[in-house]
Amino acid sequence: LLSSVDPKFLKLTQEDERIYEEFRGTFQNLRVDVLDPEELKSEPAKAKWRPFCLRFQGLVEDFNFGTLLRLDSRGEYSEENTILG
Repeated sequence: LLSSVDPKFLKLTQEDERIYEEFRGTFQNLRVDVLDPEELKSEPAKAKWRPFCLRFQGLVEDFNFGTLLRLDSRGEYSEENTILG
């Protein structure tokens, strides 16, 4: 599915636009192409991520589930290039 649909047309939830707008409002300078683990896991980062995720409780099923993320989007999934977020 991910490779057969242009990502700009792919919607995973009915709240995708809202989630993205609030994400960019909260994390304006966060690079998503190359992630810094400190921006995800440090105590100051957690203090921002928790309230962000809780905004979607009741709107998005599994709103607080973790996911595997590639640290560098240009690389493959590997032990060195993957983090649980």
